[in-house]
Amino acid sequence: MEYNFFATISRMKYINRWALMRNSREENLSEHSLDVAMIAHCLCVIGNKRFGKNLDASKAALIGLYHDSSEIITGDMPTPVKYYSEEIKDAYKQVEKVAEYKLLGKLPEDIRPEFEEIFIGNNSKEEAYMRKLVKGADKISALIKCIEEEKSGNQEFKTAKESTEKSIKKMEIELPELKVFMEEFLPAYGKTLDELS
Repeated sequence: MEYNFFATISRMKYINRWALMRNSREENLSEHSLDVAMIAHCLCVIGNKRFGKNLDASKAALIGLYHDSSEIITGDMPTPVKYYSEEIKDAYKQVEKVAEYKLLGKLPEDIRPEFEEIFIGNNSKEEAYMRKLVKGADKISALIKCIEEEKSGNQEFKTAKESTEKSIKKMEIELPELKVFMEEFLPAYGKTLDELS
């Protein structure tokens, strides 16, 4: 029997983000997902070490890796469209769920539950919090893209940067791990390679 899950997932590299904006450098879904996975892992480690949480940082990284994989089927919906209204947002969430189940259907039955745990998860309080941190990592990754574009002289991302910063500020109230990352790690993203050495 042949299964198409990983061949399909590997197509994330063909999905470009920020399609409605002029990019100085295009970013694909694979790159974005790697960033989100690393940041989500770090946010959970911060939560565990600094705030006494008991979060599964490795699972958060896996959730980050697969968090946008439904876009292989749906494409990348631009943020202004996706969040235009509650009706559109809810409808798109349903479309994403259908796409996720379609992807999960490309796995053998004995392996599928392991991936359902990543895609769908359980209802525990810790898991819900961890998934919020993954959403925070997603926002931080978007902010990093805005910083990189601005650094290269592209003003196209100015408004996106401002709105993403506001979103993160709101999230910091419930998720103090984001504030720590923003203060301790984010400033380095504006530096040159020589400055980072």
